[in-house]
Amino acid sequence: MYEWWSGLDMSRGDRAALRHCHDVNEVVFTPSFHRLRKDLLGEFYVNPESLAAVAGVLSHVKNNDAGSDFAVQMATPSSGSSNARVSGLRFRRLLIIEDRRELFTSMIRTVRLLDGTANIFDLAYSIYWWNEFTKKRWASDYYTKSPTEN
Repeated sequence: MYEWWSGLDMSRGDRAALRHCHDVNEVVFTPSFHRLRKDLLGEFYVNPESLAAVAGVLSHVKNNDAGSDFAVQMATPSSGSSNARVSGLRFRRLLIIEDRRELFTSMIRTVRLLDGTANIFDLAYSIYWWNEFTKKRWASDYYTKSPTEN
């Protein structure tokens, strides 16, 4: 996953094509998605819709920060601020999303709120395995870091 993501820096056209996708269906029509899918098929079964959401969102990540989980990054204030980068209201709206297409657009907005910096491994895992367990883990991580709403 990391090699594919870091390769997007060398293949600016691939990154641009992914960034221009408005939904997961459009991501499936890009060559870079199929390179990632092909790389992963040797390792395990790949859910194309889940992987397309991951590929599309990761194309918006500029910097990988593996120092903390994605939900903690959302709760961490910007320098010079005491408020979480992602407000409690926006965070709760993320947690009620069931549809992967809606998750796709919301995650892109969230990555932008984090100035393009995210833990790509945790973000990819969370999007791919978006379920109640992931949502509970995120809630625990977010509210441990930012126990008050802003």
